[in-house]
Amino acid sequence: MDAASLALAERSAPRYTSYPTAPHFSKSIGDAEMRSWLGRLDPEASLSLYLHVPYCAAICAYCGCHTKAVRQDAPLDSYARTLKSEIALTARATRARRVTSIHWGGGTPGILGPSRFAAIVSVLRDHFELVDAAEHAIELDPRLLDADLVEALTAAGVTRASLGAQDFNAHVQQASGRIQPFETVARAVELLRGAGIAAINLDVMYGLPKQSVQDVERTASLAASLMPQRLAVFGYAHVPWFKSNQKLIDAALLPGVGERLAQAAAVRAILEAQGYEAIGLDHFARPDDPLAIAARDKRMRRNFQGYTVDAADALLPFGVSSIGRLPQGYVGAATDLAGWRRAIDAGRFATTRGVAFTREDVARADLIERLMCDFEVDYGAVATRHGYAGDAFDAAQASLDALAKDGVVTMQGRRVVVTQRGQPFVRLVAAAFDAYLQTSQARHSSAV
Repeated sequence: MDAASLALAERSAPRYTSYPTAPHFSKSIGDAEMRSWLGRLDPEASLSLYLHVPYCAAICAYCGCHTKAVRQDAPLDSYARTLKSEIALTARATRARRVTSIHWGGGTPGILGPSRFAAIVSVLRDHFELVDAAEHAIELDPRLLDADLVEALTAAGVTRASLGAQDFNAHVQQASGRIQPFETVARAVELLRGAGIAAINLDVMYGLPKQSVQDVERTASLAASLMPQRLAVFGYAHVPWFKSNQKLIDAALLPGVGERLAQAAAVRAILEAQGYEAIGLDHFARPDDPLAIAARDKRMRRNFQGYTVDAADALLPFGVSSIGRLPQGYVGAATDLAGWRRAIDAGRFATTRGVAFTREDVARADLIERLMCDFEVDYGAVATRHGYAGDAFDAAQASLDALAKDGVVTMQGRRVVVTQRGQPFVRLVAAAFDAYLQTSQARHSSAV
C-alpha cells in the first residue's frame, strides 16, 4: 500500500447522504416550518415515505443507528400507536398523496411483528395513495424473520428486503457482538423469495474487530452465493464519542487503514468476479437491477438510505429521529422517544432540527450528489444551471489540485473526474465543495 493512499485513508470526511450534512442542521427548524413546508407541497408532488423503528432485540457493539433494545410488547404497542397518529397528522397538513417509494429503517422494523406492521401499513393506505409501481422496502434482521412476518410483509406489498449480514466468520461475529451464522441468513433469503419478495439486498461490512482480508473474502463469497440483487459494503465507522455502545469494541482489535483499504478492494474483486457491477462508493448490483441501470444512465440519486433510484419530490419522515427532505429544506424529528411522543400527542410535529436551503445549498448539493453517484462532474456547468457564474465554485480548485497530484482526480477545465484509484476517496473530493466543513467542529469517520 503506497504512502499517499494511506495518508488519504487516514483523513476524515462526511458520508454525504445529504448536503448540508446533519451536523449543520439548526434547532431553529421546528413544527412551524414543517407545517408550512408540507402545506406548500404541490398536490401532484410525488412522495417517498421513510418510517423509523428505533428498537432491536439486542444492540450490536458496532451499531451506529438510533435504536435501543426492547424485549416487551408495551413499548412496541405504544410506538406503533404514535406512529399511526403521526401519519394522520402529516396527511392533514398536505394535499400531496401520491407515494412512489416507502422505506422502513431502524433499528429493526421487523421487531414490530405481523399485526403491528400490518396495522401501520393500513393507516398509510387510508391516508395516502400507494401507486402500483411503488417500491416498498424494509430493513430486516435475519435472526427475527419467520413465516408469519414474511406473510405480513407480502400482504402489505413489500417488494424489497435488506438483510444485515455484516460478516460470516464466528470470531468476527463474537468480537462485534452479533452472532448470526450464514445458515440464518440463507434461511431468511429462502423465506422471502418463497413468498414472492424477490428483490433482496445484503449488507456486509469491513473494518470490523479481528477481521482480516481472508475474512471479508469469505464473507463476500458466501454473500454472493445467495445471489442477492444488491449488496451494500460498508466500512465500519468507529465513533465511540457518538455511539457509546461502540466503547465495547477494543480499538486495538480494529484493522488499520491499510488493512481497511485491502479489505474493501478484496470485496470488490470478488463481487465483480461474480458478475456484480460496482455502484457509487459502496454498493454493488446485478447488471439488470434498476440501481445498476440508473447508475449507467447517470440517474442514480443519494439520500439518507444510501444510493437509490428514488426521485420523489419530497421525502416525508415518520418516527423518532427520522429525517425528511422537502423542497424548502431538511427536517429532523426529536431523537428522544418522550419528546417525539409528546409532540405528536399534542397535535404538533416533532421536528426539532433541520435546515432551510439557500440557493447555494441547492447548487452545491446537486454538485456533490453527482460526484458521489457518477464519480465526475462539471462544476462550472452545475453553477450556471443554478444561475451562478461558471467560476462560482472555483475556491475548490486548491483542494482539487492537491487531490490531482495524489492521483485521485483528473481535471479538464472545471470538469472533475475521479480516477479508479481515487474512487475509494470520493468523499474527500466532495468535501472540496462543502462550504460548511471548514467552520465545523463535527468529527467524522475515516474516508475509507
